[in-house]
Amino acid sequence: MQTKTTATYDFFLPDYLNASHPPERRGLRRDQVRMMVLDRETGRVGHDHFIRLENYLNPGDVLVLNNSRTIPAALKADWMRDGKVIGTDIELRLARKRAGAVWEVLATQQNVKTGDCFKISEKLEAEVIGEVLKSPLKIMQFTLQGEKFYDAIYSVGYPVRYEYIEVPWELDYYQTVFASQPGSIEMPSAGRAFTWEMLMKLQGKGIKLVYLQLHTGLGYLLDDLNPHSPEDLYEEYSINQEAMDEILKAKAGGRKIIAGGTTVVRALETAAAESTLNGWTNLYVDSEYQLQLVDGIITGFHEPKASHLDMLTAFINENGLFEAYAAAIKNNYLWHEFGDINLII
Repeated sequence: MQTKTTATYDFFLPDYLNASHPPERRGLRRDQVRMMVLDRETGRVGHDHFIRLENYLNPGDVLVLNNSRTIPAALKADWMRDGKVIGTDIELRLARKRAGAVWEVLATQQNVKTGDCFKISEKLEAEVIGEVLKSPLKIMQFTLQGEKFYDAIYSVGYPVRYEYIEVPWELDYYQTVFASQPGSIEMPSAGRAFTWEMLMKLQGKGIKLVYLQLHTGLGYLLDDLNPHSPEDLYEEYSINQEAMDEILKAKAGGRKIIAGGTTVVRALETAAAESTLNGWTNLYVDSEYQLQLVDGIITGFHEPKASHLDMLTAFINENGLFEAYAAAIKNNYLWHEFGDINLII
């Protein structure tokens, strides 16, 4: 099977458009961020605020949200080889749980070898037991698993942060208000701008809210020279039958299904394609993909060459998308998980 490549869509993003602070620390409520609205049929670009989302949805439409909760997936450790400490304060980033106490992990230090050990705390250590093919990820066996493992990382870990984040914000800033199922390495950020007040207003208008889980993996592997295909990123998802019944009923009735983020698109379209409500997905959505369930998407603004841009071309043609992104830059929309919102409907 031909391996898909990541997006090649490139553009210049000024540094000042990288949102380094959560809206709450910029004097705004979460739902007061700006929203660029992109009409799938006409390509028309509109400008609004997220708090007025209800004006773009109709009674009976279904809004699907990912309630996976972000875990403290970044850990500091002493690096040991043959019983000797050869490095301190090394950052490890959990990437994906394989089974039991075995995880795929990104070590931010180079030259980590099979057999090396990392001492994270008095209770938690990890041994490198293998490598992931064509990837910088290592396979590590931890000394704890299950609830004890999570107790240990919650006591010493912190959220994965990228270079545009200048302040070590606490884990709570990386959660949606409806997050309930721990497991995401990176925040499913499209849902971050929702508040309970907004969700109640949407329900009051007759818009259905349903939830699923997709535990996000580690999206960036510090390897710009060897970009990884989205098909290499496997993420675990789960949709309950009641939620899917609600979605299918609305779809059959001509209502719109709106995905709260790219993670929801991956989960729903995988479920539709493979007729299974639980499992792992490496679905790669691009302009050639025919969406089966999802009619619109709420998402953030994605950095140059991000594979998420490929997914957006399944909703609107490339020219329309990049004219809209040019407008977003011109109008100073903010990028990344603490930034503004893009509604494509």
